[in-house]
Amino acid sequence: MMHFVRFGLCIAALLGASFVAADELHPFIPGSWQQIRAAHAGKPVVVHFWGLSCAPCRVEMPNWGKLVAGRPDMNLILINADLVPNERRTVAATLSQTGLAAAENWIFQDSFVEKLRFEVDPLWRGELPLTLLIARDGTSTTMEGIADLDKVRAWLDSQNAQ
Repeated sequence: MMHFVRFGLCIAALLGASFVAADELHPFIPGSWQQIRAAHAGKPVVVHFWGLSCAPCRVEMPNWGKLVAGRPDMNLILINADLVPNERRTVAATLSQTGLAAAENWIFQDSFVEKLRFEVDPLWRGELPLTLLIARDGTSTTMEGIADLDKVRAWLDSQNAQ
């Protein structure tokens, strides 16, 4: 079995593929939202909440991967906020397959997911996908459902013009 894993990693390295390992996913626990906000204060950031059990999320993830590839100026944070617990390996594989391994990736790691969602937005009931555009000044724009990536690009352009 180990030979197959090594072989796969060698092939990936030769092809220049980018993979995220399950242990590279940041655990999103109580206090993580404040940590993220503090680490990115004063910078425009796109925060996208998604889940493996969310069909629209799975459909749009490759589009986010294309956007990341075309916009190296984008500060993207992806948070796996599924209502059901996800396997870290499966989340990592999905991020790698969709070109999102280089983004800052988090995964809900508390069985009391309502508490985690409440920290982000007390009114959020867990609908996915959800995208937050957080401006340099800390103001936030919410995009519910599949994100209009043309609007995300326009928002990024407006932030970069400042």
